[in-house]
Amino acid sequence: MRIVPAHTAQQPMTAEEEAYGYLLDAICKGQYRKGDRLIADDIAGEVGMSRMPVREAFRRLAAEGLITLRPNRGAIVSGLNIDEMHEVFEMRSALEGLAIRVAVGKITARHLSMLERLLDDMDDFRDDSAEWVSRHRAFHEYLCSLSGRPRLMRQITALYSVIEPHMRLWLQHADKPLSARQEHAVILDALRNGDPDQAERVVREHIEGTVPELVRFLETGV
Repeated sequence: MRIVPAHTAQQPMTAEEEAYGYLLDAICKGQYRKGDRLIADDIAGEVGMSRMPVREAFRRLAAEGLITLRPNRGAIVSGLNIDEMHEVFEMRSALEGLAIRVAVGKITARHLSMLERLLDDMDDFRDDSAEWVSRHRAFHEYLCSLSGRPRLMRQITALYSVIEPHMRLWLQHADKPLSARQEHAVILDALRNGDPDQAERVVREHIEGTVPELVRFLETGV
């Protein structure tokens, strides 16, 4: 499930965008994992297009840090090391904190109802880590989209794409049902209070609180 922000206009996809979307989705969902080799000819056959759009998609994904290009040898799915993971979460914290600060004065009762429904979706899939990750991302992206800042949203979305494969792998090994209400209700309470400082603080604390457990998991090499 992916919530499309209201400010995002829907345009027909080019072949490059189709290839990019196909690869991005496959990497984020773990169909292609860290170290997997991506061959343009093979992927072009899977998607049903020529190699050129796939190669353009490779370049775009490489610029976003999701794959590493190797001359005449295709591409390799990249992963984050521990330092890079810390950096990405620091960036997420800062950018999402800014988005929420900007959004506070624009949030209506309708927006809060939608956020509650997205939390319901997360609760419905608390025993299914793959679906839960998708709903969790939908909640955060919708929340940040209420800032009405398209450039900011593009940066936030790109950061999610980099960490999502690691999040999915980590949560596959979670030894208990995933929660949503306890950690996210605090965010909604801050939004209802209409205090930008409080809203930014709780969102940043929520994001930064994820890092220790995720890093511990990555250090095990599972």
